[in-house]
Amino acid sequence: MGSDSEAEKAQKEKKKMVALAPIAKPLAGKKLSKKTLKLVRRAAEYKCLKRGVKEVVKSIRRGNKGLCVIAGNISPIDVITHLPILCEESEIPYVYVPSKEDLANAGATKRPTCCVLVLTKPTKGELGQEEQEKLKADHAQVVADVVELTSTLF
Repeated sequence: MGSDSEAEKAQKEKKKMVALAPIAKPLAGKKLSKKTLKLVRRAAEYKCLKRGVKEVVKSIRRGNKGLCVIAGNISPIDVITHLPILCEESEIPYVYVPSKEDLANAGATKRPTCCVLVLTKPTKGELGQEEQEKLKADHAQVVADVVELTSTLF
């Protein structure tokens, strides 16, 4: 029984990789994807997350800084092609994850999400000192990994 579930998992993983867009670079590996989705989950708990293309673009244009996480299996791709350019102009690190469904689950929504922007502080209200430090530490760790991944690509 265990091997069946492993085979099914491997098949699902293959399907995710087949549906990837050709511009999905830098694509996070398994380990970095897991870390990134964990950060997104924590940011969603603390209300430090912007979901969807409209909200993300609006936040970037207003000058909010953070980490942009983009799903790699978006169709049509034209929906998100402007995001990496916008992030690079604003000096915001960005990374692609393989699945929009996984990104939505981490972001605490049922609908598949194209992209999210992880902020270090909430837009409204305040966070406790401990939560703020924990979120900033996780954010800094993931951003460092993303910058390292990006530097190996370009």
